[in-house]
Amino acid sequence: MSIISRKVLIISASVGDGHTQAANAIRDELICISPSADIKVVDFLDQTNSLGRLIKEAYLKMIDFFPNVYDFLYHWSQETYSGTSIKNITAYLMKMKLLQLLQNYTPDLLVFTHPFPCCTAAYLRRTRQLATPLVAVTTDFSAHEMWIHAEIDQYFVANHEIKAFLAKRGISTKRIFVSGIPISPKFTNFQSSISRKTANMPIILIMGGGLGLGAVEETVVNLQAAKTKIHIVVVTGKNKKLQKNLLNLKAKTFLTHPLTVIGYTEHIHKLMAKSIMLMTKPGGLTCSEALAMELPILLLKPLPGQEEENADFLTRQGVALQLSVSLTPIVEKLLQQPQILQDMQSKARALRQPDAANHVANRLSACIDNPNTLFPAS
Repeated sequence: MSIISRKVLIISASVGDGHTQAANAIRDELICISPSADIKVVDFLDQTNSLGRLIKEAYLKMIDFFPNVYDFLYHWSQETYSGTSIKNITAYLMKMKLLQLLQNYTPDLLVFTHPFPCCTAAYLRRTRQLATPLVAVTTDFSAHEMWIHAEIDQYFVANHEIKAFLAKRGISTKRIFVSGIPISPKFTNFQSSISRKTANMPIILIMGGGLGLGAVEETVVNLQAAKTKIHIVVVTGKNKKLQKNLLNLKAKTFLTHPLTVIGYTEHIHKLMAKSIMLMTKPGGLTCSEALAMELPILLLKPLPGQEEENADFLTRQGVALQLSVSLTPIVEKLLQQPQILQDMQSKARALRQPDAANHVANRLSACIDNPNTLFPAS
């Protein structure tokens, strides 16, 4: 059953690129499955929204200058009572933005890849200001309290741990589907070949997410101590300052190992396919892409909160290692003992869910004309 003359509004939030990438992946799959549908992706915190702009700026400054404060707030809001208060405050502050979107787009279905609009929509449903079906798609390997709402009709989550967590908090398992984190179809057709990754000079790919955050420059400098010849490729995303600093480092400093600096690119899948390992902060989308490419992950210092929980999950699964300040010995060991990388790759192969966006889109497309099927009463 296809979506015919239906309007699907997918609402993301541009705090980093991951939430928007997930939204775009779902949209692209839905367009292929149901080309007659009217599918839009919107940014809940776009630059036309002064409150959204303020929230983004406050988040980035807190992460940069007061990470301990953010860490405290994250874990404090994870508690049921305080989390409920934060959800109510968030919804109250942002309800006018969502009501405006509803008026502009008149959607038949709302899909959320960020907890802020999800939280606000649940509030509007609870206060009888909204009757549109609501779908939440989590974009990390654990779920925060901000995602949990009885009013959400259906959840798509990254793993069975999140499903168990939501069920423990009272969400019916009939409403929860383990889909994985939606990523671009560019990553879905990859066939692993560790041998081609180890030819000649191994490539180590370093990323800091769409905003180029994390100890990227420090990592490049530390890797110069590696005795094994390597080629370092850094993707700086939209971080122009980081890109400039690395280009200056390359121009003014004698580097032991070749360094390639790339800004924002849509060819991450090609870079991952050529690399022997990925060094990155543990963002949900980047790590899901790496898993899809069966690429061993070395985790740079995670941002407080969600990324710390992502790091915990990935290391427990054996697909990632957390790096300390003395990262070079770990890299050397992996280069000299490829069986460790092969084991990580094998575990990534078992964990990868490259078709997550297609899974979400197929279910929405097949069931949207039958709300009782898509959104069970209990």
